[in-house]
Amino acid sequence: MEYPFGQSPTFMWLSSVCHPCRGLVLPLDAFSHSFRCGLRYDVPPGLPATEFVRPTHTLDFPGLTRQNSGMALEFTTSYVKDSLSLFRYYKKLGDGALEQASDEALLATLDAESNSMATIVKHMTGNMRSRWTDFLTSDGEKPDRHRDTEFETPPKTRAELMALWESNWKLVFDALEPLTEADMGRKVPIRGEAHSVMQAINRQIGHYAYHVGQIVYLAKHFAGPNWKTLSVPRRKSAEFNANVAAGKASQR
Repeated sequence: MEYPFGQSPTFMWLSSVCHPCRGLVLPLDAFSHSFRCGLRYDVPPGLPATEFVRPTHTLDFPGLTRQNSGMALEFTTSYVKDSLSLFRYYKKLGDGALEQASDEALLATLDAESNSMATIVKHMTGNMRSRWTDFLTSDGEKPDRHRDTEFETPPKTRAELMALWESNWKLVFDALEPLTEADMGRKVPIRGEAHSVMQAINRQIGHYAYHVGQIVYLAKHFAGPNWKTLSVPRRKSAEFNANVAAGKASQR
């Protein structure tokens, strides 16, 4: 599902209560609360916590093993630079969620009208291929895109799914990285409607944030007590804020 440009991606994600095309139906309060502060960090008994820590997500303080680490958020007035940072942030959230999902969970749905994580990835990557191939020189809705089929017959294996995920995110970054601020006013058609480059980018940030939120929700649901938080753990907000202030953690 795509959304009108000019709206806040975060607002679009948290305020959307359903996917109009067979998507998740989520109570707003429960979903937004779960994302902001309800994600759990649990390690099964007898398994060392280090088994759940990837260096790229590890912080310098206990209790948070999935939040961003390393360099602090870079202050910038560059729209291009910040857009790239946001796309990388949402990809990292998706990476962390898909990594925690079992092979069975990737294909599981909550009900007959819901999408699985695999279906959501297939839809996202179909959109990415269409939007970002020849980004500045052709319509973002390619003639050979068949959007309806993106919600049918999802990839059956993790390897196939992740190959789609990685190769199409590469298209996103390959299209964005050469852009300059001067490109923001150029026209990009999507289904024949003229967008500025800035509007086209905002449209996709909102779209991907929405669907990554669904993937995180599903991965957390199916992981249950084994879920490792991708956000600030319960009752750790003050500790996280202190570590952001000290430069030990990044908000993105």
